[in-house]
Amino acid sequence: MRVMVLVKGDESYEAGRMPQQDELAEMTAFNEELVKAGVMLAGEGLARSAEGKRVRFDGKKPTVVDGPFAEAKELVAGYWIWEVASIEEATEWLKRAPFQDTEVEIRRVFEEADFGDALTPELLEAEKRLREQAASNQK
Repeated sequence: MRVMVLVKGDESYEAGRMPQQDELAEMTAFNEELVKAGVMLAGEGLARSAEGKRVRFDGKKPTVVDGPFAEAKELVAGYWIWEVASIEEATEWLKRAPFQDTEVEIRRVFEEADFGDALTPELLEAEKRLREQAASNQK
């Protein structure tokens, strides 16, 4: 199963504090463990919300809101995509992460079977084509 691990932001993140060398070294070592174990599929840190935008949809009319956004504790500062056997395995990996004073959320990524009959063979084929094209765009 795939999970998304969402690292929450805080006030220092929103103020633009960048990780120090020792923090980067610890996270790199942890990421190396994840990669060697075949767990980590992707992961990145995100710029603070002052550099972002939100698009709100009311019916079909989108409204663009410029950052920064008010609730720092509700913001995502970074993420990983992991391949694990269970949410419990993801939890055990996360307990080993070199974090202090933060909150991290683990969420299961939907798989094809989750959509049942709504995912018709035609839609499934279109989705597979899009995934292949997206993967080739990364090369």
